[in-house]
Amino acid sequence: MKAIHFEEYGGPEVLKLTEMERPVPKGHEVLIEIDCVGVNYADTARREGQYVVPTPLPFIPGAEVAGVVVEVGGKVTKIKPGTRVVSLIESGGYSEYALSDEFSAIPLPDAIQFHEAVALPLQGLSAYHILKTMGRMQQGETVLVHAAAGGVGSIAVQLAKIFGAGKVIATASTVEKLELAKEMGADELIDYTQEGWEMKVREVTGGKGVDVALEMAGGDIFNKTLKCLAPFGRLVVFGNASRKPYTMNPQQLMRRNQSVVGFFLPQIMKHPDLLLPSIQALFAYVASGELKLTIGGIYPIEKAAAVHEEMNARQTKGKLILQVK
Repeated sequence: MKAIHFEEYGGPEVLKLTEMERPVPKGHEVLIEIDCVGVNYADTARREGQYVVPTPLPFIPGAEVAGVVVEVGGKVTKIKPGTRVVSLIESGGYSEYALSDEFSAIPLPDAIQFHEAVALPLQGLSAYHILKTMGRMQQGETVLVHAAAGGVGSIAVQLAKIFGAGKVIATASTVEKLELAKEMGADELIDYTQEGWEMKVREVTGGKGVDVALEMAGGDIFNKTLKCLAPFGRLVVFGNASRKPYTMNPQQLMRRNQSVVGFFLPQIMKHPDLLLPSIQALFAYVASGELKLTIGGIYPIEKAAAVHEEMNARQTKGKLILQVK
């Protein structure tokens, strides 16, 4: 099979197309013939050797895959060959075939297409659980979504409205991206590249601040977002796109009973009671038209390096997909 892998950490140029043996499923594993794979910031962090957990070399990136199960291991009981599935895997998605355990391979409703499905495991589930599980968002609350035109952001804006947010404040770096956030349902639009954007957030909340904030940039954006929190506000950290260290004195949270909470999706994947209802809810929102998926581009898998380069340059919006078949 063909696959994209890297043998050393570095820029997009380390991604190489190669031929390798097709994997064989064992035990509770299933083999998926991949139709398409999602591209994420986690893939770029893996490539740079900057991911949350160590990345072994050589490595095939790609965690979100959608396709058809073509072979199953000897202990598989829940899925049969021929089943259309989407799965979030540890690695191996930038290839023609990949292994998944049967419990992570989720059968697709007929109404959901592969390119829609592959936009949901990482960004959809992240947006859902950042808001609901970690952010504990309640009806009527105010939500701040950074990078609101991105994969997680564009879904989070919509889910916040579906969950009953009183106001959704979206930030982005260009007029075009802000307009996209507005189309997704954002109530207030703020350009975070402008000096004093955090004061604008406080202004549009009448000085109170926001109840829930989604933050994945790190560095200065993180520190300014803390200033945007209302009393009892929750800031959920789910990435560090700037690659800058976090510096915070926990005592500054005490005066206004605020919280900074971390989010890492693989922990959710270990809990079927959290995973299955949420992915099924996302399927239903998409099928009903309540949740619109923004596909930023579908590229042949051979263009993986170019897609990583665009992502590093912040030139993208919505979900980026590599087409395998």
